[in-house]
Amino acid sequence: MAQTEICPRFEKAVNILSQRWTALLIYQMLDGNSRFGEIQSATGVSGKVLSDRLKMMEQEGLIIREVIPETPVVIKYTLTDKGLSLEPVLRDIEAWSQDWVEAPTK
Repeated sequence: MAQTEICPRFEKAVNILSQRWTALLIYQMLDGNSRFGEIQSATGVSGKVLSDRLKMMEQEGLIIREVIPETPVVIKYTLTDKGLSLEPVLRDIEAWSQDWVEAPTK
């Protein structure tokens, strides 16, 4: 069986989305601006991991970090057009999971 070469862009995209929590964080942010605490409580991700993922997502151009100079300082994370363009992909995964993935038992 001949092995097909994987496109480097596809490989990078899969690597970005397959980092633990990244796709779930983007999915949670599809509803609009989100603050750190809101994202953390919605996902259950630890503060350190969330901080690392948000930094990576910002470096990849998926989100914008906005500092609002209030007291206390408010920081909002907003999906960019690049991040928002993942919505159909994530919605398709959501639909696929409803058909094919068994709900975890608690």
